[in-house]
Amino acid sequence: MARFTGSLWKKSRRLGISLTGTGKELEKRPYAPGQHGPTQRKKISEYGLQLQEKQKLRYMYGLNERQYRSMFDEAGKMQGIHGENFMVLLESRLDNLVFRLGLAKTRKQARQLVNHGHVLVDGSRVDIPSFRVKPEQTISLRERSQKLDTVKEAVEANQMVPEYLTFDEDTLTGVYSRYPERSELSPEIDESLIVEFYSRK
Repeated sequence: MARFTGSLWKKSRRLGISLTGTGKELEKRPYAPGQHGPTQRKKISEYGLQLQEKQKLRYMYGLNERQYRSMFDEAGKMQGIHGENFMVLLESRLDNLVFRLGLAKTRKQARQLVNHGHVLVDGSRVDIPSFRVKPEQTISLRERSQKLDTVKEAVEANQMVPEYLTFDEDTLTGVYSRYPERSELSPEIDESLIVEFYSRK
């Protein structure tokens, strides 16, 4: 299954969650798209709820189904709680951390920065968005890339960097200090429903 390339705004309204992380999608019209969006009151089955939760996280991080399932299976082999491990693995992706540091306004924009070779990890160029960053590794931009208008706009607009990251705005350098705790990740996601979804297959 290919990665979703359609409108995340419509998906956000359909699922009732900001998939871009900005919250703008739901400000004016916090209801499902379509003619009957404001009045829809459909009852969702247990399977439907599980599928919806799975799709929320998949669209949020911009993964195709194969990547998503592979990471989910990997999380199951780790010590600890399966669902929480899965969310930590997703959060440790390079494109996501570039977004979290405020070097890009959206994960999609962050993925493009990585793909085009603008991002360095411990001083070495990495152009793989799914690259797994480990605690204490440093994320920065190539010197000429720091002058990009998209980067400047993103840094100016960024209001908060998570506590598990440190960021130096002068050098545009961040450090993945530690793995995040579950309380620091999306409270709108119920990862137990995702575990249930895959366990029934």
